[in-house]
Amino acid sequence: MTRLTALNPEEVTGKTKDLFNAVQAKLGVVPNMMRTMGNSPAVLEGYLNLSGALSHGKLSAKIGELIALAVSESNSCDYCLAAHTFIGEKLIKADPEVLKAARTGNSADAKTEAILQLAKTLISKNGLVNDEDVNKAKNAGVADAEIAETIAHVALNVLTNYFNNVANTEIDFPAI
Repeated sequence: MTRLTALNPEEVTGKTKDLFNAVQAKLGVVPNMMRTMGNSPAVLEGYLNLSGALSHGKLSAKIGELIALAVSESNSCDYCLAAHTFIGEKLIKADPEVLKAARTGNSADAKTEAILQLAKTLISKNGLVNDEDVNKAKNAGVADAEIAETIAHVALNVLTNYFNNVANTEIDFPAI
Protein backbone atom coordinates (compact mmCIF):
# COMPACT_ATOMS: atom_id res chain seq x y z
CA MET A 1 0.00 0.00 0.00
CA THR A 2 1.28 3.45 -0.87
CA ARG A 3 2.33 5.78 1.94
CA LEU A 4 1.97 9.07 0.05
CA THR A 5 -0.93 10.01 -2.22
CA ALA A 6 -0.53 10.10 -5.98
CA LEU A 7 -2.52 13.18 -6.99
CA ASN A 8 -5.06 13.08 -9.79
CA PRO A 9 -3.82 15.41 -12.57
CA GLU A 10 -7.40 16.46 -13.29
CA GLU A 11 -7.96 17.64 -9.72
CA VAL A 12 -4.80 19.69 -9.01
CA THR A 13 -4.40 23.45 -9.37
CA GLY A 14 -1.68 26.09 -9.33
CA LYS A 15 1.99 25.19 -9.69
CA THR A 16 1.29 21.47 -9.46
CA LYS A 17 -1.19 21.73 -12.35
CA ASP A 18 1.38 23.64 -14.44
CA LEU A 19 4.05 21.02 -13.77
CA PHE A 20 1.68 18.12 -14.48
CA ASN A 21 0.66 19.78 -17.76
CA ALA A 22 4.32 20.09 -18.78
CA VAL A 23 4.97 16.43 -17.93
CA GLN A 24 1.81 15.36 -19.79
CA ALA A 25 2.84 17.34 -22.86
CA LYS A 26 6.31 15.77 -22.88
CA LEU A 27 5.52 12.18 -21.90
CA GLY A 28 1.85 11.80 -22.78
CA VAL A 29 1.18 10.69 -19.19
CA VAL A 30 1.99 11.79 -15.65
CA PRO A 31 3.69 8.77 -14.04
CA ASN A 32 2.80 7.86 -10.45
CA MET A 33 6.16 9.03 -9.13
CA MET A 34 5.56 12.54 -10.47
CA ARG A 35 1.93 12.47 -9.36
CA THR A 36 3.18 11.69 -5.86
CA MET A 37 5.99 14.27 -6.01
CA GLY A 38 3.28 16.78 -6.94
CA ASN A 39 2.27 16.91 -3.28
CA SER A 40 5.21 19.33 -3.05
CA PRO A 41 5.57 21.37 -6.24
CA ALA A 42 9.07 22.32 -5.05
CA VAL A 43 10.13 18.64 -5.05
CA LEU A 44 8.61 17.94 -8.45
CA GLU A 45 10.05 21.11 -9.97
CA GLY A 46 13.49 20.37 -8.51
CA TYR A 47 13.44 16.85 -9.92
CA LEU A 48 12.27 18.04 -13.35
CA ASN A 49 14.83 20.85 -13.47
CA LEU A 50 17.81 18.66 -12.61
CA SER A 51 16.62 15.92 -14.95
CA GLY A 52 16.15 18.46 -17.73
CA ALA A 53 19.55 20.05 -17.17
CA LEU A 54 21.29 16.67 -17.28
CA SER A 55 19.57 15.84 -20.57
CA HIS A 56 21.74 18.56 -22.14
CA GLY A 57 25.00 17.32 -20.62
CA LYS A 58 27.97 15.38 -21.93
CA LEU A 59 26.60 12.00 -20.90
CA SER A 60 24.14 10.46 -23.36
CA ALA A 61 20.57 9.56 -22.49
CA LYS A 62 21.62 5.91 -22.68
CA ILE A 63 24.39 6.37 -20.12
CA GLY A 64 21.94 8.26 -17.90
CA GLU A 65 19.55 5.31 -18.01
CA LEU A 66 22.34 2.85 -17.28
CA ILE A 67 23.44 4.93 -14.26
CA ALA A 68 19.81 5.02 -13.11
CA LEU A 69 19.67 1.22 -13.23
CA ALA A 70 22.98 0.82 -11.36
CA VAL A 71 21.88 3.23 -8.63
CA SER A 72 18.35 1.82 -8.41
CA GLU A 73 19.70 -1.69 -8.00
CA SER A 74 22.00 -0.49 -5.20
CA ASN A 75 19.08 1.22 -3.47
CA SER A 76 16.56 -1.61 -4.05
CA CYS A 77 14.08 0.71 -5.77
CA ASP A 78 11.62 -1.49 -7.63
CA TYR A 79 9.74 1.51 -9.05
CA CYS A 80 12.86 3.00 -10.64
CA LEU A 81 14.13 -0.38 -11.85
CA ALA A 82 10.83 -0.92 -13.67
CA ALA A 83 10.72 2.64 -15.03
CA HIS A 84 14.31 2.75 -16.28
CA THR A 85 14.17 -0.76 -17.74
CA PHE A 86 11.07 0.29 -19.68
CA ILE A 87 12.66 3.59 -20.80
CA GLY A 88 15.89 1.81 -21.68
CA GLU A 89 14.14 -0.79 -23.81
CA LYS A 90 11.39 1.29 -25.43
CA LEU A 91 12.83 4.81 -25.73
CA ILE A 92 16.60 4.36 -25.72
CA LYS A 93 16.36 1.03 -27.61
CA ALA A 94 19.07 -0.56 -25.46
CA ASP A 95 19.53 -4.31 -25.53
CA PRO A 96 17.91 -5.98 -22.49
CA GLU A 97 21.22 -7.67 -21.63
CA VAL A 98 22.97 -4.27 -21.57
CA LEU A 99 20.31 -3.01 -19.17
CA LYS A 100 20.63 -6.08 -16.96
CA ALA A 101 24.43 -5.76 -16.83
CA ALA A 102 24.17 -2.09 -15.89
CA ARG A 103 22.31 -3.01 -12.71
CA THR A 104 25.50 -4.62 -11.41
CA GLY A 105 27.73 -1.88 -12.81
CA ASN A 106 28.95 -3.87 -15.78
CA SER A 107 29.25 -3.04 -19.48
CA ALA A 108 31.04 -4.43 -22.51
CA ASP A 109 32.33 -0.89 -23.10
CA ALA A 110 35.24 -0.03 -20.76
CA LYS A 111 34.38 3.67 -20.44
CA THR A 112 30.72 2.95 -19.73
CA GLU A 113 31.71 0.35 -17.16
CA ALA A 114 34.03 2.87 -15.48
CA ILE A 115 31.12 5.34 -15.22
CA LEU A 116 28.81 2.68 -13.81
CA GLN A 117 31.45 1.48 -11.36
CA LEU A 118 32.00 5.07 -10.21
CA ALA A 119 28.24 5.41 -9.67
CA LYS A 120 28.13 2.19 -7.64
CA THR A 121 31.17 3.30 -5.63
CA LEU A 122 29.56 6.67 -4.90
CA ILE A 123 26.57 4.81 -3.46
CA SER A 124 28.53 2.24 -1.49
CA LYS A 125 30.87 4.87 -0.02
CA ASN A 126 28.19 7.53 0.55
CA GLY A 127 30.08 9.84 -1.79
CA LEU A 128 33.35 9.51 0.14
CA VAL A 129 35.40 8.20 -2.77
CA ASN A 130 39.19 8.32 -2.83
CA ASP A 131 41.81 9.22 -5.43
CA GLU A 132 41.99 5.64 -6.67
CA ASP A 133 38.22 5.54 -7.28
CA VAL A 134 38.31 8.73 -9.36
CA ASN A 135 41.51 7.74 -11.17
CA LYS A 136 39.94 4.45 -12.27
CA ALA A 137 37.32 6.46 -14.14
CA LYS A 138 39.86 8.94 -15.53
CA ASN A 139 42.15 6.11 -16.68
CA ALA A 140 39.21 4.66 -18.64
CA GLY A 141 38.81 7.98 -20.49
CA VAL A 142 36.09 9.57 -18.36
CA ALA A 143 36.55 13.35 -18.47
CA ASP A 144 36.05 15.64 -15.49
CA ALA A 145 32.73 16.92 -16.91
CA GLU A 146 31.51 13.34 -17.25
CA ILE A 147 32.56 12.58 -13.68
CA ALA A 148 30.66 15.66 -12.50
CA GLU A 149 27.57 14.56 -14.43
CA THR A 150 27.88 11.01 -13.09
CA ILE A 151 27.74 12.46 -9.58
CA ALA A 152 24.67 14.52 -10.53
CA HIS A 153 22.94 11.50 -12.10
CA VAL A 154 23.64 9.50 -8.94
CA ALA A 155 22.18 12.31 -6.81
CA LEU A 156 19.08 12.56 -9.00
CA ASN A 157 18.51 8.83 -8.78
CA VAL A 158 19.11 8.70 -5.04
CA LEU A 159 16.35 11.32 -4.78
CA THR A 160 13.92 9.27 -6.84
CA ASN A 161 14.91 5.96 -5.22
CA TYR A 162 14.50 7.27 -1.71
CA PHE A 163 11.30 9.07 -2.65
CA ASN A 164 9.73 5.97 -4.16
CA ASN A 165 10.95 3.66 -1.42
CA VAL A 166 9.47 5.94 1.26
CA ALA A 167 6.25 6.64 -0.65
CA ASN A 168 5.94 3.00 -1.72
CA THR A 169 4.84 4.43 -5.06
CA GLU A 170 2.55 2.17 -7.05
CA ILE A 171 4.53 0.87 -10.03
CA ASP A 172 2.89 1.95 -13.27
CA PHE A 173 5.51 0.45 -15.59
CA PRO A 174 5.82 -3.20 -16.69
CA ALA A 175 7.27 -5.42 -13.97
CA ILE A 176 10.83 -6.60 -14.46
